[in-house]
Amino acid sequence: MTQQVLLRGANVASAHGVEPLDILIEGEHIAAVAPRLAGSAPQAEVIDLTGLTVLPGLIDAHVHLREPGGEHKEDFDSGTRAALAGGVTTVLAMPNTSPPITNCDTFEQANRLAAAKAVCDYGLYIGATADNAAEAASLADRAAGLKMYVGSSTGSLLVDHFAAQIAHFEGYPADRVIAVHAEDEAAVRYYATRGQRRPPICAALSVAYLLALAEQTGRRLHICHVSTRAELDLIRETKARGVPVTCEATPHHLFLTLEAEARIGALAVCNPPLREQADVDALWANLDVLDIVATDHAPHTLDEKRGEQPPSGMPGLETMLPLLLTAVHEGRLTLPDVVRLTATRPAEIFGLGRKGRIEPGCDADLTVVDLSARWTLGDAPLYTRCGWTPFAGREVRGRVERVYLRGRQVFDGERVLAGPGTGQPVIDS
Repeated sequence: MTQQVLLRGANVASAHGVEPLDILIEGEHIAAVAPRLAGSAPQAEVIDLTGLTVLPGLIDAHVHLREPGGEHKEDFDSGTRAALAGGVTTVLAMPNTSPPITNCDTFEQANRLAAAKAVCDYGLYIGATADNAAEAASLADRAAGLKMYVGSSTGSLLVDHFAAQIAHFEGYPADRVIAVHAEDEAAVRYYATRGQRRPPICAALSVAYLLALAEQTGRRLHICHVSTRAELDLIRETKARGVPVTCEATPHHLFLTLEAEARIGALAVCNPPLREQADVDALWANLDVLDIVATDHAPHTLDEKRGEQPPSGMPGLETMLPLLLTAVHEGRLTLPDVVRLTATRPAEIFGLGRKGRIEPGCDADLTVVDLSARWTLGDAPLYTRCGWTPFAGREVRGRVERVYLRGRQVFDGERVLAGPGTGQPVIDS
């Protein structure tokens, strides 16, 4: 007989609202969601969640887990443990590893590593290069999406010539996502010679160009880490014309400004950079344009960050949800907003049909939170191997108390309970 678990008495959040409901789990899936289900499942193990809130397990569509090649700062085990501790049950991992994931062999290598070590569910992007358009397209039904760097960032992936870019846009299947790091490489280099690091015009030029490519080719464009008002204006106008474009913002662009570099130095350095307050305010004022929030979890060791040439990027898997729940407490977001941005829309965009919703038939991926908990980020040990957060010392409201992955409890508020290999691939070929 399939094991049944009844989660009783919680407030259940969806993209449409919050209401007191019971959740019946059978095996790996949600069997029923309704008030007072106890009588309909007499054999179920009953867990009382009175006073707590249940969200769909979060989906982080933009993480760098550094394996292969950067295991000293993260790998599939440590990174997915950090995910579960942060209430994230599915991660989509970027391809700028060493070697980069750009062909069948490297994709298979990364898949084997993830299958052996991941403790949450996962998908892998395939990376675009100047000459792999055909091979990348051949892997589209197994990849989370195509990741194209039209501006340089961590790693060796860069596609900054039109011929290669249009080959990918025309060759990648129209029903799959092309996710792009949108910074104009020529502008980045120009401003670097003048001592300016990636000002907003670098992003605006690139986004305008990419939107034109997407409109010309009819491809599904996803713009990563939007950080400026100019990008938002361009995306809003293009969406209004029916172009299939989506976009994301990161917690660090939502909750930090450029001032953080003066306070914590290289720990705040990232690509694209943190912005002035006016651009941060624009992100909050245009939440309707944003489709998802994703961490761009990009760990580096403290020694690397404190070196002469500190790399760009910061961790975020364990801090995203408490930061967003704090914004709910402050009235800047609603719980349905959080669900939409971190679960429902990521599942829709990336074709994860059984994820992102608390409904019968969906995977029983559930994140249980105490909205009243008050604590300070950095107080608890971090699961990410890099061991630091740019948000250390910030008081937040809302703590992850339990996490379920496909019906199995995998985090108890203090410990990750899942072992390596628990995670499964989420892209159905």
